[in-house]
Amino acid sequence: MKPDVITLNQPVIETERFVLRPLRPSDAGMIAHYTSDRRVAEGTRAIPHPLPPGAAEGFVARSLAADRSEDVWAIDGSAHRLAELLGVVSLTRMEGDQSELGFWIGAGFWNTGFATEAVEALVAANPHGSRTLFAEAFQDNPGSARVLTNCGFVYLGDAESWSVARGARVATWTYLRKMD
Repeated sequence: MKPDVITLNQPVIETERFVLRPLRPSDAGMIAHYTSDRRVAEGTRAIPHPLPPGAAEGFVARSLAADRSEDVWAIDGSAHRLAELLGVVSLTRMEGDQSELGFWIGAGFWNTGFATEAVEALVAANPHGSRTLFAEAFQDNPGSARVLTNCGFVYLGDAESWSVARGARVATWTYLRKMD
């Protein structure tokens, strides 16, 4: 795998407090550390709890695969004396020039505005050239819903999604952002 090729297909996006950059294998340890927190895992659809050995490494490897449908960016604050990995933000390609946005932040960085800053930057860059972005938040996670509405997403309706960590379907709010 050539990191320069991956970077060309997935831009580095600068914000005031960090950069969004493609994941790298060295991120797996911090991803495992943050996602071993039940609260982080339960805020997502796909992160299991407890996290099985090798799961973080597998996630990073999938995010670097040439045939991936999801682009994942590390929220890297190291250039601004913050942690090298604060969380991740992602875009998954969908049909018809649409993408689904996802994100999580390490629990120690909640209520810092990092999630809003990362989502705003990704929306502004629109690296997939999407006409429409979708996102969802579990209804018991109003903080994530606030991030989405703060970034111009509009409530679309209620739904349910499976949460691996919870082993159950969980009520969600679905959001849409039309791109200009």
